[in-house]
Amino acid sequence: MKLLQKSLVKDGQGTVKMVAEEAEDMWHAYNLIREGDHVTATTFRKVNKDSGVGAETERIKLKLTIEVESVDFDAEGGIIRLRGKNLTESEHIKLGAYHTLELEVQRAFTLEKTAWDALDLERVSTACDPKLSADLAAVLITEGLAHVCLVGSSTTLIRAKIEANLPRKRGAAAAGYDKAWTKFLDAVLAAVVRHVDFSIVKCLVIAGPGFAKEQFKEHLEAEAVRREIRALIEHRDCIVLAPASSAYKHSLKEVLAAPGIASRIKDTKAAREVEALQEFYKMLSDEPARALYGPGHVFAAAELGAIQTLMISDNLFRINNVEKRKRYAALVDGVREAGGEALIFSSLHVSGEQLTQLSGIAVVLRFPLEELADTDVDAPF
Repeated sequence: MKLLQKSLVKDGQGTVKMVAEEAEDMWHAYNLIREGDHVTATTFRKVNKDSGVGAETERIKLKLTIEVESVDFDAEGGIIRLRGKNLTESEHIKLGAYHTLELEVQRAFTLEKTAWDALDLERVSTACDPKLSADLAAVLITEGLAHVCLVGSSTTLIRAKIEANLPRKRGAAAAGYDKAWTKFLDAVLAAVVRHVDFSIVKCLVIAGPGFAKEQFKEHLEAEAVRREIRALIEHRDCIVLAPASSAYKHSLKEVLAAPGIASRIKDTKAAREVEALQEFYKMLSDEPARALYGPGHVFAAAELGAIQTLMISDNLFRINNVEKRKRYAALVDGVREAGGEALIFSSLHVSGEQLTQLSGIAVVLRFPLEELADTDVDAPF
């Protein structure tokens, strides 16, 4: 995300002007924009013009400000649709009329809020820091199925899904197996060439059960030389193998935790999320009184100053209940001020999906709280 202009203070009114430079930036924008915010951007609107021989429809470019009433995010397309009332005087659209703004990559927008909380400021800082990207691509592959994924600091996007019905290796159909298998590998290779940009990606991981991953890596290396695909030849050392139990997205958590992969992306937000969640599950198994989840238990532990690591999903911040969001923001600030670690998990990562299954919030404690762990505690809101 490129920051063009900023004028804001914590818990006060202010504006930022930004432009998304890649698809992941749209996820940050989606987490910043909420109902009641004012967003200014260029848009297009069809207007009727009388040409003298009948009405004609013309598509014109406008710059509008709307008061947001709904936010819709298309993760795969990288587009945010904002619906709200127009606040800009224009001959083409009345004040107060409803309009839908579309935000996309390389289209600048200005966001104005009546109050920027600590979570908003952290989101702006994270979005505009180029060092916080995981820059990892993964091919999850097994016989007849492959997914090409891009893992960023805050998103995991499936860029391609390749499926093929392969003949049996034995019997009358065996003769067609090799041809079908090669065709499948070619399709996966084409997806890698199309979606993996090695000027950004630091590491391409090929993972999956069985021997399919090894066979695809051999095919990729051989075809790169035969077809003179320079990007693959020059970045051969960036292509590694990793174990995974399946070729589906949820297996990425195994890939990110693999020692060889973890060392390559050790400084990234995605890697720390995976590591923290592993620590939580280990603590839940070894010392259950030091691993709690759910709003009631977490807020109670925070009051006792017992939180060592707080894990909270960004899902919990995309709410229109101002008081509830303030409580969560204060919780994050309080943990950090007390010397603890507060990690805001992306719900578009596999680790974030796991955390969502645990109510979206969990903690590892400095010391055991057995009585609290054995008590049912209601959320404080």
